[in-house]
Amino acid sequence: MASSLTKDSVTPGTPGSEKTFFGHPRGLATLFMTEMWERFSYYGMRALLPLYLVADGGLNLNAATATAIYSVYVSLVYLLAMPGGWFGDRVWGPRKTVAVAGAVIMLGHLTLALPASGTFYAGLGLVALGSGLLKANISTMVGHLYDGPDDPRRDGGFTVFYMGINLGAFAAPLVIGTVGENVNWHLGFALAALGMALGLVQFLLGSRHLADRSSVVPKPLSDAEKSGTLRKAAIWAGIAVVFYAVVGFSGAYTLNWILVPLTLLGVIIPVMVLVNIKRDKELDRAEQSKMSAYIWFFVAAAVFWMIYDQGGSTLSIFADSSADNSVLGWEFPVSWYQSVNPVLIMALAPVFAWFWLALNRRGKEPSTIVKFASGLVLVGASFFLFLAPLSIAEGGQKAAALWLVAIYFTQTVGELLLSPVGLSVTTKMAPAKYASQMMGVWFLAVTAGDATTGLLSIAGVDLDKTGIVAMEATLAVVAGIAIWMYRGKVKGLMGSVR
Repeated sequence: MASSLTKDSVTPGTPGSEKTFFGHPRGLATLFMTEMWERFSYYGMRALLPLYLVADGGLNLNAATATAIYSVYVSLVYLLAMPGGWFGDRVWGPRKTVAVAGAVIMLGHLTLALPASGTFYAGLGLVALGSGLLKANISTMVGHLYDGPDDPRRDGGFTVFYMGINLGAFAAPLVIGTVGENVNWHLGFALAALGMALGLVQFLLGSRHLADRSSVVPKPLSDAEKSGTLRKAAIWAGIAVVFYAVVGFSGAYTLNWILVPLTLLGVIIPVMVLVNIKRDKELDRAEQSKMSAYIWFFVAAAVFWMIYDQGGSTLSIFADSSADNSVLGWEFPVSWYQSVNPVLIMALAPVFAWFWLALNRRGKEPSTIVKFASGLVLVGASFFLFLAPLSIAEGGQKAAALWLVAIYFTQTVGELLLSPVGLSVTTKMAPAKYASQMMGVWFLAVTAGDATTGLLSIAGVDLDKTGIVAMEATLAVVAGIAIWMYRGKVKGLMGSVR
């Protein structure tokens, strides 16, 4: 991809060199390419993951177990984004944290490439850990490139950065998915490692263009805090080692001894974080009211992601076994479905941005609550659509690929209604005391949604059966309608935020 580097004058004091990247600081090119390759590795591996778990040449697990593993993995990535941000703020600083995270992710993919089930789960853990460390810190460094929040280029810079995410996500299934499915699973995972290696090299070579403060630890731990943190970590690690040693030597160990605690943590931790913020007596009445409103959005988002992220598990496994994955007689790999969402995001996001501006000029732009409710209704509608291919498959026929594309299209429109609005409302409604932490809280909605899916799968619920799919679809639509019906109450709690 052409980098479009041009000579340009830069406002004194603005981070970056004299060269620009689409009119933005040169460092944005470094972060754009790093994120693009990291997302290439992440989404490529994720497209292969559920298919490998159920394949005869893979781990040959049943669909419920595969969905549980996939859901736990995705929930962990978002759960670890919050401590990852904390690590960048308190220990290494964003730049060093991202460099280490890239190396951990690459090592994780290389471990996945080894043909052994034991190392496979270790590889998943390493990728989740590295992704959590990288996720919050690389976005922070994008902000560092600009001269404060009022820099007119800032929003545009994040838009360019977001395109890097979707370019990587679009290309990954087409390359890694094709090789993994048609040549060798582990070679596909090795390609994911190569993608992250390219991103890491790009980051290390281009780091001189980043803002100086990206290397600074904003709030370094004191010696007392360091020793206390290490002591607590050692205690919890020791407890875990002893517990699993006892379980292992007793012969009682199964995969659920790992999956169940992780899924429970994925539900419990988001609840605890919200409760702790809500009960903080230092928050004034207005902040307390906004947090009450935010809980509505958080729960709604958890329901949304619970259904949406099944596009990579439940839908993918269904396509593998019950869909006619061909167009005009040309058969394509199942993993290619995972490229539908990013290409639609790139095509539709500018349309939505223009549409909201046009409505705003006429004073008719929908409120945050209406957009959120609409996103929920649409993700529910996508699962009502899912009932059609399910019925076709139950009749002994293969469902057409266009049914699945229609489901992904509906979910993508719902995402464009809910996700950007959720990010915006999170920053607007955050109490001053928790301003830097609230983005991590927003990610916990994804954790809660995916952990719920994991718990259902562990409990033996077959998520691709008509009754369950209809129940999830109804839940989302009812939740969307409920938010719309109580929009007056929620608006009142939001105060001045709109």
